[in-house]
Amino acid sequence: MVLLESMLSVDQLNLGLGFRKHYRIVPATSRTLRDEGYRIRHEVYCEELRFEPERPDRLEHDKYDAHSLHCLISSAADPSLSAGCTRIVLVNPADPHAPLPFERITAGTLDRSLLDPAKLQRKRIAEVSRLAVRSLYRRRKGEGHRAVTLSDEDYGTGAQPRFPYISIGLYLAAVSMAARNGIDTLFVLTEPRLAAHFRKLGVDIRQIGAPVEHRGLRVPSVMDVQAIIRDLRHLLRPIWAAVNEDLEQGYAQAAPDEELVA
Repeated sequence: MVLLESMLSVDQLNLGLGFRKHYRIVPATSRTLRDEGYRIRHEVYCEELRFEPERPDRLEHDKYDAHSLHCLISSAADPSLSAGCTRIVLVNPADPHAPLPFERITAGTLDRSLLDPAKLQRKRIAEVSRLAVRSLYRRRKGEGHRAVTLSDEDYGTGAQPRFPYISIGLYLAAVSMAARNGIDTLFVLTEPRLAAHFRKLGVDIRQIGAPVEHRGLRVPSVMDVQAIIRDLRHLLRPIWAAVNEDLEQGYAQAAPDEELVA
């Protein structure tokens, strides 16, 4: 992997300004905003990838959404244009020992000698889930079969550098939402190459089980929330600051009667 710093000019190295120029993170604190996320998920998971059946209302949601934190990434120029979404699934407060989605899918493949989610303090764990980016923003040819992409190509070339603001922004938003809500440990079930790419970015993401076939090959991995924040590369800290500011403003502006977990 070509080092990102060697591809960007001094002016381009303030990735926070670049993020601010193009995107905003929006916490989905209202039914309207959550429905926008469900629409994105329907477009990607139902209509494009055929992972889920299409629904008459074109809203993709499941039983985990009721105890999840949701957010969108939208255009800075036009906030009504959403590019993608994600959620973190918290444990069910009515049944804390009910499995998170990845626990159900990887029940037979997790290496519990490395880490057993069932033995952790359940209210302090969560899962990054349903991350989706609209096809308009998944630029590379041949990537239409993935809900989100991230690879060396997303950084462009030395002559024409760029940065994958959407993917990185959504993952950082998930980490930020987790930290705001007292979550210590984040799990994710993802493509092996995506997990490997985050390791290249300096994120300590550890595989905790054998790959499993679930909409393609997926690996269960774990991330320590505070370690990510503490060890975040200097290059990414301006984006981290922008994401946190967006979430703070979004939660502060939420109407009192909106369903809100902050």
